Amino acid sequence: MVSSASLAVSLHQAGPIPLAAEFHCAAGELLALVGPSGSGKTTLLRAVAGLYRPAGGRIACGDALWFDAGRRLSLPPQRRRVGLVFQDYALFPHLTALGNVMVALGHLPPAERRRRAEEWLTRVRLDGLAGRHPAELSGGQRQRVALARALARNPRVLLLDEPFSAVDQVTRRRLQRELALLRQEIRIPIVLVTHDLDEAAALADRLCVLHTGRTLQEGQPESLFRRPVSPQVARLLDRHNVFTGEVVEEGGERRLAWGPWRLEVAEGLASLPPGARVAWYLPPSDVVLHRRGRPSLGERENPVHARVEELVVLGGMTSVTLAFDHTPQRLGFEIATHAARRNGLARGEAVQVSLLAAGIHLMPETSAAGDDTRSLP
Repeated sequence: MVSSASLAVSLHQAGPIPLAAEFHCAAGELLALVGPSGSGKTTLLRAVAGLYRPAGGRIACGDALWFDAGRRLSLPPQRRRVGLVFQDYALFPHLTALGNVMVALGHLPPAERRRRAEEWLTRVRLDGLAGRHPAELSGGQRQRVALARALARNPRVLLLDEPFSAVDQVTRRRLQRELALLRQEIRIPIVLVTHDLDEAAALADRLCVLHTGRTLQEGQPESLFRRPVSPQVARLLDRHNVFTGEVVEEGGERRLAWGPWRLEVAEGLASLPPGARVAWYLPPSDVVLHRRGRPSLGERENPVHARVEELVVLGGMTSVTLAFDHTPQRLGFEIATHAARRNGLARGEAVQVSLLAAGIHLMPETSAAGDDTRSLP
């Protein structure tokens, strides 16, 4: 597999499928497109592959321009050299695994196609299964045939449209591991569409959050999960600890007023004027439960009182939901089940927690409340 250049995509149109999307994916990088159903993820993949022509925008792979609406340029799929793995794999049922891979090798002399197809089946660990038809293969095996066929074209870009959704959880984890290993061998941009945020976080170098065809935020998974650019992005990333407060100045120091508490915030308050309303987010990992009878110095940081509204034991971890008197919003975090039992956590119990200042992420309402918010690197 030869090395490739970066993929750069900027597409826009009013309809029939609204688009205002922009993202890039470097050679050797995996970018995950995430968002709810109908957010345009598959449409964007089809546009990159040349299977859908948007009204406006530009698609380039290195120095090669694949699509430019302004120049009325749109290369056909066969000239873009894109490997595409569909959600249903789209294998030819009348062809064997070997035959399906050989379809992608039409650019080679006939005598060479069989040998190269066998090599690709070996690389995806399908030795001995070359003569089987798709109906005789498991879901994971069919997925690997589709991946071998996509890579056999020696593509400049690999596009994966929900490639693991049709297999069971055990097979899914194994295939995710195989993709992670395969990435070490191929130095091309890989764009993955997935609804599974855990999968995206585990596999992707960067995420692109989409909603109604619009790019809302793009960046490294850890950055997005800890610092969503808006409450909307937080919700799309399944982050729930989003609240509203007001910037206040007391004794020459700025604090975040949240109900009866004045919270210290590590970053962001200095640039906001007193009286400004802000949305703010706190990762569950930055909630510290105060231990009963064993206070520590760290518990002096933004201590707040709450009551336990819900406890859900999930094996070794317990999900805790806290309620407050001043707001209907809830705060959630996880704690080791043995620690929850040691602290006597139970529904209705009064507790005290610290909200770590370094974890509080501010989202000013003037820019974060709307659906048009974007934050691109």
